[in-house]
Amino acid sequence: MGRRKVEIKRIENKSSRQVTFCKRRNGLMEKARQLSILCESSVALIIISATGRLYSFSSGSRRKNS
Repeated sequence: MGRRKVEIKRIENKSSRQVTFCKRRNGLMEKARQLSILCESSVALIIISATGRLYSFSSGSRRKNS
């Protein structure tokens, strides 16, 4: 048993759309954080909502001392 595919189309209900946006935004930010830790890389993420609100994530500088 696997996950079923989610049909990608616009969510008509405004409140459902907002809830989905928040959940996916948080999941995407968590994945960006994990990527920066696992690969010891710098990651930057910018998300702009439909209302124009800006959300950002930056893992910061990860310089190694030589």
